[in-house]
Amino acid sequence: MITAIVFIQADVSRLSDIAESIADISGVSEVYSVTGELDLLAMVRVRTHEEISDVVADQLNKVDGVLSTQTQIAFQTFSHHDLEEAFSIGL
Repeated sequence: MITAIVFIQADVSRLSDIAESIADISGVSEVYSVTGELDLLAMVRVRTHEEISDVVADQLNKVDGVLSTQTQIAFQTFSHHDLEEAFSIGL
């Protein structure tokens, strides 16, 4: 699984609608509103690098109200949350 973190600047007057539209895109697992210079952060989880282009360039960037994006590819995951799930017995 390849994870891409997409930093998004968007029309802040329509932020909730834009975030919901992005969250509906296949391959987008989460969308967060954030503080600072960015407006939204989207987590994209796909199987191939080509799918990142399909999700980000062909769909996410075309959501009405998205002004700009910057995409970062994650090399490795370090997460206590993931470790807890891996060893969970389903409680």
